[in-house]
Amino acid sequence: MKILVTGGAGYIGSFMTKRLLERGDSVVVLDSLERGHKEAIDPKAEFMQANLWEWDKLESIFQKHSFDAIMHFAGYISMEESMRDPRIYFYNNTGGSLELMEHARKTHVKFFIFSSSAGVYGNPTKLPITEDHPKNPTNPYGESKLMVEKMLSWYQKIYGLNFAALRYFNAAGAALDGTRGEDHDPESHIIPLAIRAALGDKEFNLYGTDYETADGTCVRDYIHVLDLVEAHVLALEKLGKDGGGFAYNVGTGKGYSNKEVLEMIKKVSGRELKVIERPRRPGDANELVADVSKIKEELGFIPKYSDLKTITETAWKWHKRSS
Repeated sequence: MKILVTGGAGYIGSFMTKRLLERGDSVVVLDSLERGHKEAIDPKAEFMQANLWEWDKLESIFQKHSFDAIMHFAGYISMEESMRDPRIYFYNNTGGSLELMEHARKTHVKFFIFSSSAGVYGNPTKLPITEDHPKNPTNPYGESKLMVEKMLSWYQKIYGLNFAALRYFNAAGAALDGTRGEDHDPESHIIPLAIRAALGDKEFNLYGTDYETADGTCVRDYIHVLDLVEAHVLALEKLGKDGGGFAYNVGTGKGYSNKEVLEMIKKVSGRELKVIERPRRPGDANELVADVSKIKEELGFIPKYSDLKTITETAWKWHKRSS
């Protein structure tokens, strides 16, 4: 298949590109390089630099290539940043996705796989969270993702654009050998931030110890990036077989608190952490843990690397290597 990977110079997009090339697909990477890294792009993929709202550049890409599928990872990802500057989240995440969907429609792209988020649910009313749980985002980031899901649903009903929205529950980890990993700028995720603090013997800010959880810190369901990209392959196979529109949680069904994550990082690294407790960040939910029965039953998805120890060990290798 010929597949367009947007955001392919980013964390998950670069892992996805590598996996698709290993599968034998032809891959074109589209990335603005605003927050991605050109060196993360596999040299066997064709690269085109552009933003999603640059209509003329998108036009030229779709005129040059006839894509079978789009895997859409391009977007801002920080809940905290979205509370400070919601405009860029709606402009880039939502508006940019609409531009991409329009080009997909006009050029008869068969399959569209969207990088969504557990942030669409907001603070859950029941745990674990099923895909039909009410959607009530607590920040513009989650809202921007939910809006794209709604647009995709209408594009499927009206134009027949087959899609899968994969709702991530905290992507984490790195390549097993530590050669590829997470490198966001700005970084907002707890595992890389804590590892960087441990490596540099610096203070780590722990935001919120008054959440309604067992130890007072946020609880999250972590999915290893290698398992996450495999879920995309399975979703693509599902669309090729059945068509339609689907949404799947991508997690493990098990949650870890921030304090548990920090303890694992100390264990794996053999280093102490200077933890400074700060007030909670606005928009953060108490607990997000996935019900993964649907993706297991419909796609046969079984995470292989998503235990907290493997996630932390691989992340530690990557950050130590690249520090």
